[in-house]
Amino acid sequence: MSENDKPGVLLDVDGTLLDTNYLHALAWWQAFRDAGVAGVTMADTHQAVGIASEGLVDRLAHEADEKTKRKVVKRHEKRYAKLQGEVVAFSGADHFVRRCQEAGFRVVLATSGPRSDLDWMLPAIGVGEGVLAGTTTSDDVAAGKPAPDLMRTAIRQHDLDPARTVAVGDTVWDVQAAHETGVRIIAVTCGGIPRCELAEAGADEIFDGPADLVDRWEQSLLSRLV
Repeated sequence: MSENDKPGVLLDVDGTLLDTNYLHALAWWQAFRDAGVAGVTMADTHQAVGIASEGLVDRLAHEADEKTKRKVVKRHEKRYAKLQGEVVAFSGADHFVRRCQEAGFRVVLATSGPRSDLDWMLPAIGVGEGVLAGTTTSDDVAAGKPAPDLMRTAIRQHDLDPARTVAVGDTVWDVQAAHETGVRIIAVTCGGIPRCELAEAGADEIFDGPADLVDRWEQSLLSRLV
């Protein structure tokens, strides 16, 4: 099978392969407080994790002026940088990525983070770029999730067939983006979003996380695409 004939898998990183969602929720909560924006709870920030930074701030502080919104984004970057050393991969994340590659998938990491984040994300996951067909980051798109730009760009950049591509993500925003892109999506609950919310959003399948996908591979969409 040639490379272009292989099915594709688009892997989200934050909350899907790396246990970062609650660290982001904390950093965002701190950032809103730093910028003097009252009334934003930790639950609010966790629910919004996965939305691109500017969109997240607009959603949670839509009445704030643009200067304040920019300050929130900058403060989040600083707050999260201090927490980055706490990031670990979910159990089985490295095995799952390799399982996809060994099964014949073209594996693409599609992250809402900047390309520079890959310098620490890949070692944290425990895989090298040799396992991947490629990466797509926020640097490659104008609009982040829940807009479909990231997934659409990943498909175009890496010559994937949407009909033979599945996304894996952890938020309702991932599910929404996948639907608008025209690909099926497996949702995982390890990022902290309840199963019922992922199901209501329209996830095609729901698993606990990477280790569960490895253990129940034959029950997943992935096994039916190769």
